This record gives sequence, C-alpha cells and structure tokens, in this order.
Amino acid sequence: MKDKSTKNLRKSMNRGSVEHESKVAENEGEIMTLAKKEVISIPQTKTIKEAAEMMIEHEFRRLPVTQPGSNKLLGIVTAMDILDFLGGGSKFDIIEKKHNDNFLAAINDQVKEIMTRGVISVGPKATIRESVTKMTENGIGSLPIVDKEGKLVGIVTERDFALALAGSLTNETVGDLMIKDVITTTCGTPIESCSKIMVRNNLRRIPVVEEDKLVGIVTSTDILRFFGDKEMFASMTSNSGLDVLKRQISDIVKPNISVTESYVKLGDLCDLLAEKNIGGVPVVDDNKLVGIITERDILNAVLSKK
Repeated sequence: MKDKSTKNLRKSMNRGSVEHESKVAENEGEIMTLAKKEVISIPQTKTIKEAAEMMIEHEFRRLPVTQPGSNKLLGIVTAMDILDFLGGGSKFDIIEKKHNDNFLAAINDQVKEIMTRGVISVGPKATIRESVTKMTENGIGSLPIVDKEGKLVGIVTERDFALALAGSLTNETVGDLMIKDVITTTCGTPIESCSKIMVRNNLRRIPVVEEDKLVGIVTSTDILRFFGDKEMFASMTSNSGLDVLKRQISDIVKPNISVTESYVKLGDLCDLLAEKNIGGVPVVDDNKLVGIITERDILNAVLSKK
C-alpha cells in the first residue's frame, strides 16, 4: 500500500515546479499516505546487541523505542547511536566507565542507555510540507508519527520523502545537487577512526579510496553487521572493545558498489536508490570521484523550491 501511495504521489509531483507548491503539501493528514503504519519497535529493556541485530535483519537505520502494552513512544535508537556507543563518540564512555572496557558486557546493556529521548515527531494530521521542513531543520533521518495519547501510529523517513517528491525536480541532474567536498577514508583506517568520522560529521556512508580511485564504500550498517558477526566475537583475544575497534575497515568495505555520474537526471538516480534500497551513492566521472549524493540532498533541494 505504501509503495502504491508513493508512486501516485511521485506522479502527481511530476508536472514540475509550477505545481510543486500546491502538490507538496497542504492537505491535512497527507503524511499518512507515505508513512509505514505497521512499525517495528522495541522496548527499552532490549539489549544494544539485539537492537543492532534487528536493524541488520530488517535493513533499518533506526528503531523506535516504545512502552510495552500502551505502545507510547519513549525514544528512538539509530545506527549512529550505536556507532557512537561503539567508539565513535561520547557514548563510548559507557563501555569505558560503566563496564570497565568490557565490550561484551556493554553490548548486552539495555538500549535505554543510548537511545535518544524527547524524540521529534509529528501527528497523523501533519502535512508533507511541514514534516519535510521539521526533518531537514533538525537534521534527522526519520519522523515517528504519534497520536494525541503519544502512541506510535507510523513512521516516515528521508527516503520515503525523497523518492516521493523528487518528481518536482524535473530539470536537475546529480551534478546540481551532489556534495563536492567528499569526506573519504582508506582501507587501512581502523574501524574506530571510521566510526568517529561518521559520528562527528553525521555521515551514514564514506567512500573508500586508494591512490585517488574509488575502491569501495563503508556504511553505518556495514559496521553494525561487523559488530554482530559471531566470528568477530570468536576472534577477540579479550573482552576489550579496543581489540575490535583496531581492526581495519578493509575487513568490511564493500567493493562492488552502485555509483552514478554527474550528468544523470535526478529521476533516474531515484530509480536507482529505490531499486537498490540505498540512501546515497558516490558520483564518479571518468573514473574519478567527484562527489556524493544522498536522499538528504534531494530533500533539501525539494524544500528550497518553495
């Protein structure tokens, strides 16, 4: 049902910027036409490891945290929260201080230790315009939808918006919207350093280059999948998280990745993102990395065409 609604909205938006203002948005309750209504959520007593495993299994980047029984929204945990916890940022203190650097104990702590509270959300009568604005202004990748009682009734993500609304950008190419100053890394970078780059710069993916050539990409989900690998735990020589964090990203980098070119039309790019179920791709011209484009870049461009 959601896919059908999304396709219909994209068609209605495809007549260009002249009709964009009226199509985006001013029908009360239209946010529910894009929202996923059967939302997978977790209680705050779930372990961090279990949350990571659920994200990997369902290919999610976030999980709402709800109160059992009432389904009231208590918080949200994202892949970036877990990366922060695993060594990327301030939440790593939980491993070092609370668990005395015992990595295995820390990942079995409850998800409430790292979840974001006071979640930014919208009501089921929200318009798409106000929802997109709230998401971009706060730099967040999803919006839980809650009713008057605070019960979770849906969730909508950047990808939902970007793929639905990109039809309004009829003339734009990838080169018009891409980020040209790309943060990259190399295969020899430790996982800890890569996690820190992602957390500090709010990046979900980083191209991997060697001798100025793109050789792969590493995403937040790749790092989560690595931390959930049973073989990885078996190879640890101690309970210290440092054993894991010192491993190089060459162990997890994806060599066969989707890319695009700067002259590609935005509609074709969105078809690629939908087909591959990915949120962004490197931009390569003449075998040279020239940029990166993500669903967030598309959303920002849509919003700028008020």
